[in-house]
Amino acid sequence: MKRIGLIIAGLCLVWVAACSSDSDSIVTGTYGNGSVSIVKVTAKELLSPYGEQDPTARIAANGANDFAFRLSAELTKNNDGSSFVCSPFSVWMPLAALLNVTNAQNKTALLNALGAAGIGEADINKAASRMLYDLTKLRNKEYEGDGYKYYNPLKIANAVFVGNNVTLKKEFAQTFMDYYRGSSINVNFSSSDAVDAVNRWASDNTGGLITDLVKEFDEGTIAAIANAIYFSDRWSWQFQTEQTEEGIFHGTAGDAKAFFMLREGDGQTYYEDSKVKATQLYFENGGSMYILLPKAGTAATFLSSMTSSYFNEIQTNSVSATGRLLLPRFTIENEIDGLKEALEMLGVPLFDEASAPLTGGLIEEDLRVWVSQAMQKALIKVDEKGTTAAAVTVMGMTGTGMPQPTTPFEMICDRPFVFILCERTSDGGNQILFTGLVNQL
Repeated sequence: MKRIGLIIAGLCLVWVAACSSDSDSIVTGTYGNGSVSIVKVTAKELLSPYGEQDPTARIAANGANDFAFRLSAELTKNNDGSSFVCSPFSVWMPLAALLNVTNAQNKTALLNALGAAGIGEADINKAASRMLYDLTKLRNKEYEGDGYKYYNPLKIANAVFVGNNVTLKKEFAQTFMDYYRGSSINVNFSSSDAVDAVNRWASDNTGGLITDLVKEFDEGTIAAIANAIYFSDRWSWQFQTEQTEEGIFHGTAGDAKAFFMLREGDGQTYYEDSKVKATQLYFENGGSMYILLPKAGTAATFLSSMTSSYFNEIQTNSVSATGRLLLPRFTIENEIDGLKEALEMLGVPLFDEASAPLTGGLIEEDLRVWVSQAMQKALIKVDEKGTTAAAVTVMGMTGTGMPQPTTPFEMICDRPFVFILCERTSDGGNQILFTGLVNQL
């Protein structure tokens, strides 16, 4: 068998602005300076999670949240005190799609790594379809005819770019479209046209905010798979700019000037136990951000200790309370160089050159395929109006119960804290899209 290469890329974007999208739309047109062709595949309708419960979909969705915390723990276990942001969901989605082309001896290991032990790739596909239906709020379309204005704050796009010298398996192209709304696009990886194509696709699917996803492809690359998330919403209860006050943030690198946004009054969602103070900030269209202020230890240690069960406990036992929150505006941008090593520690088997776990599943040709590299860049900005966040993930593949407070709470985030950005779904509850640390400003 010959040696070949495959790049797997994902990008996520969350920002505050006015935009809408339709998850049924399919990527079309010409990307880059050269000519490319779109593999035409007709998609089935996304699966609605309403009216029929699916225990396997719930396992997959809960597993995605479990994966989010396990990945975050691996990425922050050696945190040097820097602020940090990542999008675990941007990593989970391409890996879930790759289950369909992973060989039998590695499929179980990948399912375990994704937190989906005991179910199969068909279950993951159905769960991904139900997630996309929920996350893109297709349920709201039912009210369009009755005068309800359909607004979609979240756009998710997937695509696989395939070299002209190989043939994408039709079965994968169909599955990728049906369950992940993944377009299949032919490009020429022997020229710069492939770089132009992927970068143009990235820009088109992130409102022009991600414009330099790929600098070059390794020699021998035959394909690239990409995921884009674009979220646009404002706080349902916006902070008043005139109430923002200057203060000091006691960060890991020392004190720094900060601008603290104030939220004061009744009806705030709040949780407190011996380890943390937590509040939930809602967006206008259903998503939310959790702010978690540890009572002791570092924010990195607290994030590393988080589990999906503890996150569920925080959600279940939160109460409507009166209190005062001071939250600094913050912007974080970082590169995650250890993503491959973190995924290996989580048991993702796709990096094993010896077994070449993607051989025989993705393309028709007799070539050995495995993942050889993984990286992510991410950004988040929080201010009085809402949140802006972006993440780019690249994986290179080479082949071969709390009582209600009796007194008003006070939560002053003038020292390191954790944030979790999520969107509500039927199967997984608050599906985690981003996690991070504010260690310094």
